Amino acid sequence: MTDKPTDEQLVADLLALLDPAPLGDDRYEGPRKKGGVGRVFGGQVIAQALIAAERTVDDDRSAHSLHAYFLRGGSEDHPIQLAVDRQLDGGSFSNRRVVASQPGPDGDLQPILNLAASFQKHQPGLEHERVEVPSVPGPDELESDEVLRERVAADMPERARHFFTEPRPIEIKAATGRHWLTEGPQEPVQNSWFRARSRLPDDPVIHRAVLAYLSDMQLLGTSIMPHGLSWMRGEVKSASLDHAIWFHAPFRADEWLLYHCDSPWSGGSRGFNRGEIFQNGRLVASVAQEGMIRRVEPRVRPAAGKN
Repeated sequence: MTDKPTDEQLVADLLALLDPAPLGDDRYEGPRKKGGVGRVFGGQVIAQALIAAERTVDDDRSAHSLHAYFLRGGSEDHPIQLAVDRQLDGGSFSNRRVVASQPGPDGDLQPILNLAASFQKHQPGLEHERVEVPSVPGPDELESDEVLRERVAADMPERARHFFTEPRPIEIKAATGRHWLTEGPQEPVQNSWFRARSRLPDDPVIHRAVLAYLSDMQLLGTSIMPHGLSWMRGEVKSASLDHAIWFHAPFRADEWLLYHCDSPWSGGSRGFNRGEIFQNGRLVASVAQEGMIRRVEPRVRPAAGKN
């Protein structure tokens, strides 16, 4: 039996994962997840691609938006190749395109994600904010999702139990709604508190990358909630199709962020989801995502003693 990693070790592993190695000519290699098996988490690819793009932009410009399309599922058997195209360096804005690739069945590289990111020099301007911060219990009043996951893990299919209970570098406390715990149709709304489990470096680039990483958590599941289905019970198949983030204001990803998700629509085997991320009562980022959602027949587990 292995010892459970500390919060500091989990976050150190996350920072190493989000640190692509330079290969020259605006190419980078995103490392594999430590101990990873199966498909690459979408937030990992987005964050690695964003970091690669950031490293080709002058320090006086910061990312204010990104738009990504998932093309194929990534494999944790391989690192991720990141090729950056410097599409624009204007007076105020810069734009980068990043293609993330991995070896396909024949060994040749094939794209798994396309990302476009825009960067801007800091400029004062007109300001307004017309959004309501959800009224929910604070993080100190809530149970960690990690505790709840351990409690319900025994009822999960064995194939998903390891992924469901593995230690994570992001701490989550749900305030309302948990898509993976649904027992019937629910309102398509989730409110959760998120933060890195230990202190991060002060570099804003790292905090944006960590937010990009965590922004892919729970979002797609919101569009499944009205249908009373659960991937935990093997009733639904889902995959992210695209992902967009707008960074509005400075924040720290190692301090509590409130992630409000809602889904106004689903149809045609797709679900549309929106996210607003708040810190200290201020909107710091907005997120949007569409994903594939399909009902499937749950796998029936054999009774005890049966083959």
